[in-house]
Amino acid sequence: MDLLAAMRIFVRVVERGSLSAAARDLGIGQPAVSERIQQLERHLGVRLLLRSTRAVSCTDEGHVFYERCKQVLEAADEACAVVSQDHQVLRGVLRIAAPQGLGEVVLPALLLRLREQHPQLRIDLILNDRLVDPITEGVDVSLRLGPTGDGSFIARRLGHVRRVLVAAPDYLARHGAPETPQALVAHTFIRVLGLFGDGQLPLIDAGQKPITTPINVTMSLSHWRPVYALLEGGGGVGVLQEPVCAEAMAAGRLIRVLPDYVVPGFDLHALIPAARPIPPKTRAFLAQLDAHLQSLPGFA
Repeated sequence: MDLLAAMRIFVRVVERGSLSAAARDLGIGQPAVSERIQQLERHLGVRLLLRSTRAVSCTDEGHVFYERCKQVLEAADEACAVVSQDHQVLRGVLRIAAPQGLGEVVLPALLLRLREQHPQLRIDLILNDRLVDPITEGVDVSLRLGPTGDGSFIARRLGHVRRVLVAAPDYLARHGAPETPQALVAHTFIRVLGLFGDGQLPLIDAGQKPITTPINVTMSLSHWRPVYALLEGGGGVGVLQEPVCAEAMAAGRLIRVLPDYVVPGFDLHALIPAARPIPPKTRAFLAQLDAHLQSLPGFA
């Protein structure tokens, strides 16, 4: 049995909370994951995991073994990194979690460039808008918008993502452009679920004073892309992150509404597991990301 490989599988199962999720992450079948865990338990002579139909959890021995596994695997990765640094060769898997909008529009070009420079590096990109501790999520770096919360990670601020209130020229031609924030309530408002659920839109006026104004939410969608499509198709007024709609705005397919007012944006952070040193693959990605973001429309 490859003990180090079995330890990596065990750690991923613990961090993901299920055999199936770990199998998807690792690109192997669930039966293979289950068999490897059973081999590991037989090798150690103890039960490491308690299994149910929905999830797995650690036994007392499993908790102790998990913590020691993390130390061993980090030491092994560090040893490989030290050897690889002299040759500037990055190997292994870089797992990144990112918000849906930035992950779909901003990251692909960056990841292509990273792979061109480091062809032996494999990349897994997981898109979701949840704030999850990278240790729990089982990733090397988690990009998150807004407050970071608490966890066993280092939060590194990357900058600020602006948001814009927009509508299509066709919609504004048919319904008229609102001239004051209070006039927004007379317009169809399309939102991403989880935002503006109280029927109020926060704004900052020209004097940097925060205000809120009521909105008429008529459509709520779980993903930003159909919101974008509905807005571009003339369905109403809505808020998008500026990096995902900058091209449409430059082409005139979307127009800023109430341009004298600002929709508060989000700080973007990179959450990194609190381990030292930071692996070279993570450092390489963050260096590429820093350079990429500086030229990004809607980022400050």
